[in-house]
Amino acid sequence: MTLDADTCYRALGARDRRFDGLFFVGVSTTGVYCRPICTARTPGRDRCRFFRSAPEAERAGYRACLVCRPELAPGGAPLEAVTRLVTGALARIQAGALDEGSVDALAAELGVTGRHLRRAFEAELGVTPVGVAQSRRLATAKQLLHDTALGLGDVALASGFGSVRRFNAAFRERFGRPPSAIRRAKDGPETGGALRLRLDYRPPLEWERLLAFLGTRGIAGVEQVAENAYVRTVRVGAAVGIVSVTPARGAPWLLAEASVSLAPALATVVARLRALLDLDARPDAVAAHLGRDPRLRDGIRRRPGLRLPGAFDPFETAVRAVLGQQVSVAAAATLAGRLARRFGAALPGAPSPALAVLFPSAEALATTTAEAIAEVGIPRARAETVLGLARAVADGAIALAPGTDPEEVARRLDALPGIGPWTAQYIAMRALHHPDAFPADDLGVRRALRARGATAVRRAERWRPWRAYAVMHLWESLGAMPGASAPAKDPTRALRSGTR
Repeated sequence: MTLDADTCYRALGARDRRFDGLFFVGVSTTGVYCRPICTARTPGRDRCRFFRSAPEAERAGYRACLVCRPELAPGGAPLEAVTRLVTGALARIQAGALDEGSVDALAAELGVTGRHLRRAFEAELGVTPVGVAQSRRLATAKQLLHDTALGLGDVALASGFGSVRRFNAAFRERFGRPPSAIRRAKDGPETGGALRLRLDYRPPLEWERLLAFLGTRGIAGVEQVAENAYVRTVRVGAAVGIVSVTPARGAPWLLAEASVSLAPALATVVARLRALLDLDARPDAVAAHLGRDPRLRDGIRRRPGLRLPGAFDPFETAVRAVLGQQVSVAAAATLAGRLARRFGAALPGAPSPALAVLFPSAEALATTTAEAIAEVGIPRARAETVLGLARAVADGAIALAPGTDPEEVARRLDALPGIGPWTAQYIAMRALHHPDAFPADDLGVRRALRARGATAVRRAERWRPWRAYAVMHLWESLGAMPGASAPAKDPTRALRSGTR
């Protein structure tokens, strides 16, 4: 987004939520920076300075507002970043890449030198990668101090700080007060054994449709949709537990509750939930672009907040996509549940049999055999595909990680036996949360467009860079969103691998 000061000031005066997280305003007389939706009195134009990001405002010497809480602002969608390199690096930093790793190591993963990555950040964002990581840690800490009763040592650990001393010093330097001052002012609810956090988004949000989509694809023992909530088991590193998400009544945010055991990985859990539920989307921009097409216009008018569901665990979603080849959504969910029970680990202290299993990691599945995988009822050829996918992810040949180039990953997936264009594009759409992925051979897409293959691709060109959102609306137009896309086939690969 190119900042125009006059436009930003008008959005600030209107408290326009469409701009929430897209810029921040620093107020010279208070030394505080705010979201454009802040309920504090609007300052005079001559006292405002506008920034593209919270780290940029902090580098200029401004402190985060305690009223609007900038740490809760929705992030920018991937296509809003200036370059793919910076996009990829930002996504990995948000997932915790610099909590223990170095900038040089991150740069190597992205195929550039550390110097080049630092220069790109300075040129495009006005901050360094380390500055972004530090801002993320402090934002996480501030949210935990506001919203939970965690001790300061636990807050420091959950935020990615190596010690309480470093945490206290960094917090005081950034906010002009010690962490204990925020804790004394805390008015958030106590949660009795769970950590409760806010997940802000830009409205509108079609929560019921999002739940329906996730619910019909839920993996028994791992995920559950009930009583207007999404609940699942979680493993992030050594941390395991349960997380649930429900809507806040009359407010533009969701409420997430996580087991206290997940505190060390809380920043990663929040980042994964935001990706799963597409909470950083700009529904106004998507609707304005796609609404130009008569095929989509009526659906967008009815459901302008339809989101693109991502993945909490990209490998889990990728396996689920393979299992969905040539079978119904319900059948694929059944197979995924069997696979999880057979090869996944039991969740310690599981609250119920419905949430008792941790989905197996790529490393765990890579050590088994196609014969063992097939024993849960999966056709042998598809079991070999699951095994090949697990091994490719485990050895790093395919990286299902935040910020990965989705087109390159799709090409590598397409080269695996048993995976073709539909599966590769669906994985890019969900596991990599690529907004422009387009499974042209999807049965639901073909029915909605009354076209297939190259014809469907040509018709979809006008929807770039949000073709994946268009797919969601096409499925919705069939009147069967929860069950859409399941009969997907990869005809070329299926014939080659003998699965048809």
